Amino acid sequence: MGELVGIEDITAAAESIAGHVLRTPTLPSPGLSAHFGVPVTVKLELLQRTGSFKPRGAVAKLRSLSDAERAAGVVAVSGGNHGVALADVAGSTGVAATVVMPESAPARSVDAARAAGATVRLTPDMAGAFALTGQLVADGLTLVHPFDDPVVIAGQGTVGTEFAADAPELTDVLVSIGGGGLIAGVAAAFRALAPDVRVWGVETEGADAMSAARAVGGPVPVTLSSIASTLSAPSVSQLTYDHVTALVSDVLVVSDTDAVRGVLTLAEQAKVWTEPAAGCLVPAAYRVLDQVGPDARLGLVVCGGNVTATDVAGWVQRFGAVPFPARTVVV
Repeated sequence: MGELVGIEDITAAAESIAGHVLRTPTLPSPGLSAHFGVPVTVKLELLQRTGSFKPRGAVAKLRSLSDAERAAGVVAVSGGNHGVALADVAGSTGVAATVVMPESAPARSVDAARAAGATVRLTPDMAGAFALTGQLVADGLTLVHPFDDPVVIAGQGTVGTEFAADAPELTDVLVSIGGGGLIAGVAAAFRALAPDVRVWGVETEGADAMSAARAVGGPVPVTLSSIASTLSAPSVSQLTYDHVTALVSDVLVVSDTDAVRGVLTLAEQAKVWTEPAAGCLVPAAYRVLDQVGPDARLGLVVCGGNVTATDVAGWVQRFGAVPFPARTVVV
């Protein structure tokens, strides 16, 4: 196992990105607390710049680059949110950015990256996006990887340091997994600051690269089919796999249908508008509570909200999705 990101790295990242990203709200959710029958606190990363947690890692990485690396221009591969974040951060600091996305990426993400000044390259699928990105790096661009980078992981870890400081009562924290950068950083922060807190990862079927890796003992390619494009990494990295293996209690996989049901439940109960990448936390929370019991105090990292009303309406119709019922608490 390689060296894991530590609290010193995350603290340094927090100092580097201060003033460039928002310290997003950490709030109790009365609606979700009543729904689940235990106290629930939400970390509202969907209120971050560009609508997701991604600017944290992007800012940390860009600020760590040399003048020559910046001058060469940066490139990122993304299912949407990382690319938009990099485009936004690079555009605001005068760095030329190229963002490579699959054609399945949300149209609003493509438009947002272009509006921020980035060159957007589209490929038929995510595997092709990673391949093209590798070629552009070989041609001289500076890579800002969405998750396979300790500086990016440390940047995302600032979500965890804020959450741990603002909600010291938590027992269990749920975090979505795409490539694993967010959960790696959050888990590292909680291990250092609140080591008794259990961190749980959540994936959707068809975007379950971390579960596949855990099943065989290391990163493997997966076939992507989930509607949760922002979770759709074709594989995790050894770096993120090592963090999850060392620091995360378990990784739960839920269906796309249940992720959409979670989106509706968060809208009704928490009054927030989220992606399926965050909606998937709701069905997973039921399973966590079944394992840990009624004394739990849940924390949900609401990672992003970059989805349109048309998207959600289409998914609701496609899956026949309805909000989850309130959890029945057996006394």
